Parts: sequence; C-alpha cells; structure tokens
Amino acid sequence: MHRCTIGGLTVGDESPVRLMGVINCSPESFYSESYTPAGDVFSKACQLVEQGADIIDVGARSTAPGAPPLTRGEEAARMVQALSVLEGSGIRVSVDTMDPAVLEACLEYDIAAINDISGLLNPEYAAGVSGSGLPALLMASKWAVGDACSLDETHRALSMVETRAHASGVTEYVLDPAIGLWQASRTADLDWELCRQFRQFSVYQRPLLAAVSRKSFLGNLVGKPPAGRLAASIAMASLLVCMGADIVRTHDVAETHDAILVAEKMRRWQ
Repeated sequence: MHRCTIGGLTVGDESPVRLMGVINCSPESFYSESYTPAGDVFSKACQLVEQGADIIDVGARSTAPGAPPLTRGEEAARMVQALSVLEGSGIRVSVDTMDPAVLEACLEYDIAAINDISGLLNPEYAAGVSGSGLPALLMASKWAVGDACSLDETHRALSMVETRAHASGVTEYVLDPAIGLWQASRTADLDWELCRQFRQFSVYQRPLLAAVSRKSFLGNLVGKPPAGRLAASIAMASLLVCMGADIVRTHDVAETHDAILVAEKMRRWQ
C-alpha cells in the first residue's frame, strides 16, 4: 500500500509530494533560529500553511546527540501549550514525540498524525499509536533511535519497524530512512549513502519521508553552520523528490515548496 491518509490528505501513489513544516518548541534545538516560543505558535503555523505546508510537525524536545536532558513533564507541557492554541484551527498537525505519556497528552487534542523517530520501539507507545487510529511516520531504528550504521542495517531497521507496526496493529504509516547523525556511531558518509540510494526504499511499498533540513552532513560539505544550510537543504530535498520522496520535512517551507514543484515536474518526465 504505497499510500496513507493524513487528515484527509492522501500521501503517496500519484498524489503530489506533501510538505511538512516544522514548529520547534525546543530552545535546545541544533538550529536555534527554528525555535518558536509558545506565544508565536499559532501565527507561525498559519504562516507555514500560507507558504504551502500541508502538515505542521510540532515537537518540543531536541533529539540531537548531546542535547540537554528534558523531563517528560517539561516536554508534555510544551506540547500541550502548542497544541492548545492550534486546536480548532483546521491545520493538520503531527506530533513529534517518542514518549508514551507525552503522546497520551497529545491525543487529547485534534491531531492528524504521529511522528515517531523510535520506530515503535516502546510497546506501550506502539499501543498508544495503534489505539489512536492515526497514521504514523516511523523512522528506521533497530534497538535505539536511528542506530543503523550502514545501508544494509538501515534496510534491516526498516524491516523491523514494519514488523513492529504489524504486531501492534499500526496499518497506515510513512517510512523514514533516518538520514542524520542520530547516534555518535553514525557518520556523514552514511547520510550521503542513504541519499544516493534513496530509491531502494521504495521496495517497502510505503510512502517515504525525506527529512534532511539543515542537517550536519550538508553543513560539513558546504562548511556552514545550520543557519547557512538553506541552499544545500533545498538542493538535497529536490534530489530526493526525484528519487521517490512522498513527504519533505523542512524548516523552510516557502523556499522548499517552490523547489518541490520543480523537482516534481522533472520526476513526472522521468
């Protein structure tokens, strides 16, 4: 089933590539300029939708290696604060958390999808996703978040994610190959390999998420910090659209929106 439905929006198959805009409620983020204070969440979400975002991905915890610790209560409070101002707006919202208690708090609000970088590693969390009936975005993880260290291990991780989804009754989901330095054992070379081989992930017959916005492997190449990686991020997102990405997650909606239109047109001609 190379498609799923998120808030009434079809993802995959012959549908247009969907754009996921990030609202980052974590001041600890690797990209500090992406932080959105609670009082600005609603206006930021409206702005991203106007710029072309189909889905707004709300997160409250930095998942970068070495990020300062955040308690479950702090993460839940940040998420609830953001979701409460978006309630009733009609904006499709996904929630980026891997904590079952935080997810439970989020499910009190009108959300359209769940973004789980742990790939359903926690059975309690998986049960919450299944019980919600919501589609999920599931990242390649074997025994820890983003722990695959080769292309072959990434395929194994995605297969394990699919097994966990099937076992827990999660039937609608998007797969994320986990591009990024999620663990200290991972390298920029692996990120480049995952991008080069992105077409391979179509073998799972599921919609694919490309999440490369301002990541380190791009910064290493161009020699710039996160704030200077816009052009590199747009270039890679465009290439991944040509290689089969169905959703692009980005901090930079307006610029990425236009790039996707160009990349999609080229993909249709291939």
